This record gives sequence, C-alpha cells and structure tokens, in this order.
Amino acid sequence: MSEVAERRGPGRPRKERGGASTRSAILRAAADEFAERGYEAASLRAIARRAGVDSALVHHYFDGKADLFAATLEAPLRPDRVLEVVLAGPRDAVGESLVRYLLERLDDEKSARRMVVILRTVLGGGPGTRMVREFLTREVLSKLAALSGRADADLRAELAAAQLVGLMVTRYALRVEPIAGAPVDDLARRVGPVVQWHLFGEPGSRLDGVASPGE
Repeated sequence: MSEVAERRGPGRPRKERGGASTRSAILRAAADEFAERGYEAASLRAIARRAGVDSALVHHYFDGKADLFAATLEAPLRPDRVLEVVLAGPRDAVGESLVRYLLERLDDEKSARRMVVILRTVLGGGPGTRMVREFLTREVLSKLAALSGRADADLRAELAAAQLVGLMVTRYALRVEPIAGAPVDDLARRVGPVVQWHLFGEPGSRLDGVASPGE
C-alpha cells in the first residue's frame, strides 16, 4: 500500500525523513495531547497539527484514536480488542474467557513488564491516571456495561474491571504467590465466574447461581 503523501507546510516534516520519523512524530504529539487534554478531549486532528502533519497521515499509520492511544502507552494488548475477541464466543463464558485471554497474553515476561509500568502510571496519579481512566471508560467499561442491559450496568462493569485489574496487580506487579505462579486455566476457572457474576448475576444470589445473559 502506497504511503499517503505529506503536505508540506511550516514545521511539517520533510517527506524524505521517512515513515518511521513521521510515525514517531505523531506518537510524540499524541502523548503530549493525551497528557494535556485527556483521552476524551484529544482529537486526531489536534494531534496531527501538533505533529506538523496532515491528518490523513494519522489515519494512515493508526486505525483510530484507541489504536493511537495504545501505541503511545506501548500497551502489550488492546483492552477494547480483548472484548471483541471474547464476545465472539458464548455469552455465558464471558467471565472465564476474559480472564484466560488477558493472562495468556500477559504471561510473557516482556508483556508483563510493560503492563506493570502502565499499572504504576495509572496508580501514581497525574495526567496518566486521567487519560487511562477516560480510555477505559469509553472503550472498555461502556462496552462491558452494555452486556448486562441492567439499571446498574455501570456498577457491574466497574466491579468486573476491578476484579481483573486486581488480578493483574497481584500476579504481575506484586507477584504474590501462589497467584503469581498459578496456571492460567486454574485462575480462569476460579476468577472467571466472579467476573461473570458481577456482569450478569443477581445481587444477593449465590455465586454458583450466576445468571446467563437473557435469563
């Protein structure tokens, strides 16, 4: 696929600098824009102006704002894409599938190290906390909430997310045993039903009586 031609202008990078330089300029501009304005308020057009490139180039290198945001974080996985994969399977296995998918992709030393850096950034407060929170709210929690269709859908989604984040912090950041060394399948079988219950179960009901979607 041919590269979209850059429109030269004041401060715009020269075409001969190459795709790698242009992509890096966009990433630097995006990192600054997200830090200053947050995920919600940042726009691809504003990022293009800050990078000194035509907005078409941003779309050339990145699928959209979520893709660009994940690239600035160097995230080992896309939380919003995780949901797409999980929801392609049975709805009554959403919880277990979510846990298994996350852990299988983070049980790589490089991926785990990067996720720990991101978690520390989020928990440390400041601009990083705000922009990641807004990203998760728009791209992940809203989609999780839509699954239940209940009046308390937002709370259900946040409780399910809290379970997943807690598991990641315990396994990869704190490395608490035996969770840190437990097999993925074991954790998926144990934690998955809890996530499923938060999303679909009835408050006050037994955990082993998790309601399937539509029941």
